[in-house]
Amino acid sequence: MLKSILPLSALLLGSAFLMFAGGVNGLILPIRGEIEGMSAASLGLLGTGWALGYVLGCLRTSYLVARVGHVRVFGAMCAVATISILFSLLFVTPWVWIPLRGLSGFCFAGAAMVVESWINEHADHSTRGRVFGIYTMVNLAATTAGQLALTVGNPAGFLFFVLPAIVYCMALLPTAISAASSPSPIVSVKLDVATLWRNSPVAVFGVFMVGISNGAFGTLAAVYAAYAGLAVHEVAFFAALPVLAGAIAQLPIGYLSDRFDRRLVLIATAIVALAADATFVFFTPQGVMPNIIAGAIFGAAVFSMQPIIVAHANDYAEPGKSIQVAGGLLLVFGIGTIIGPTVAGLAMSEFHSTSLFWITAGSHILLILFAVARIRARDSLSEEDKGSFVASPLPRSTTPVTQVMAES
Repeated sequence: MLKSILPLSALLLGSAFLMFAGGVNGLILPIRGEIEGMSAASLGLLGTGWALGYVLGCLRTSYLVARVGHVRVFGAMCAVATISILFSLLFVTPWVWIPLRGLSGFCFAGAAMVVESWINEHADHSTRGRVFGIYTMVNLAATTAGQLALTVGNPAGFLFFVLPAIVYCMALLPTAISAASSPSPIVSVKLDVATLWRNSPVAVFGVFMVGISNGAFGTLAAVYAAYAGLAVHEVAFFAALPVLAGAIAQLPIGYLSDRFDRRLVLIATAIVALAADATFVFFTPQGVMPNIIAGAIFGAAVFSMQPIIVAHANDYAEPGKSIQVAGGLLLVFGIGTIIGPTVAGLAMSEFHSTSLFWITAGSHILLILFAVARIRARDSLSEEDKGSFVASPLPRSTTPVTQVMAES
């Protein structure tokens, strides 16, 4: 195994730098925006811009790589991401931040796809699963470290804009000096909603609702925590721990989804998420620990749903189409993440900070009702006919190439 990892160490290091910078970048903007008095509606549009850019990056990166190659595209993505975060420091206004965040999302998707295709190319079939697992752990640890880095400084200054800019530049160094040959062309994914819907309506509707919920929470959790009176370092924990809880929860939830009707497991998971929604809406937790505990329960549920949905869709997909199915669902998820932060941000500005969880609760209720209706309309597959659940990185850091690595 060590022989498989050592040649990829430079790429894994580059990915870690990328994810660390992305973790800082994604959290400093809503925290600094709240300090500057920006409205929740404008901060929600940061998530909308990022999601739109990320979806476009997933769609267009393969064409860019075909024109100029992996190394040049990766270097360009890191450079533009650096420019984006530094411009955000120079122009502290949401109307500059929103398009810059979209540009950052595009670059992040493109850079991640290049690294993933490189790793996938140089990991053979016998070790790809373990390499993918290590890659996932590296990315999760780096993202969390980036978010928690905000606990050691003042977000009102320039540190957390300059720091990710430096680390974005560091991310391009391992690939720039790597002796590894460039991989095969990157997988491109076409969005075929009609076929996805015919195969599994629950998967398409479910991943759209999860996109709305997760996109809203991922963008505005820091804003909600600040409104709840948490200090900056507590806001960082409130944003980071749900992600960790979601990663851990994938294992037991995946075990259950392989042994029972995945739609029932999805409904049960959505009910847990709905209970967390209700806790925030009706009880309004006070203090650090109640908010963090409720947030961790929320994250354990919502960040485990997308792999269940992908596994369910693959159960009904044509043989050999798993990558197309997963990639198509990823893009439907992306459309949901464009809508969620916009709606939740407007609701938080017009009403109350708990409106964030009214929006997530609405998406979870609709998901439960639709899944129940589909269970009544179509019987479940037998355990023998089902595929296997595959744990995956959290959806906002997933690309089509991630799905190749997961399914290979």
